[in-house]
Amino acid sequence: MKRIKTKADFKERVLFFADKIGIKVKSISIRPMTNKWASCSTKGNLSFNDELLVMSRSIIDYVIVHELLHFRVPNHGKLWKALMMAYVGDYKKIERRMKSKLT
Repeated sequence: MKRIKTKADFKERVLFFADKIGIKVKSISIRPMTNKWASCSTKGNLSFNDELLVMSRSIIDYVIVHELLHFRVPNHGKLWKALMMAYVGDYKKIERRMKSKLT
């Protein structure tokens, strides 16, 4: 598995998952964010915390899929959880690791 080292690598990974999930992305930005890992807008814009560039591939994939799925499912209900499981696997384990890194 190729290591994500640059913003270009990261954006390539976002587009990979966007294609897999069937989401059209308008723009992708990677910038400093103090309180979250990522955000998305209803217009198709995605923003990611630049600290993700040094995180493990599993955390990066989790954050990317998490945000992309919000274009289909706006909440964290049963459908969103089922889709996370389908695309990421044991996402709850990754979620716990992420929370410990952000606090």
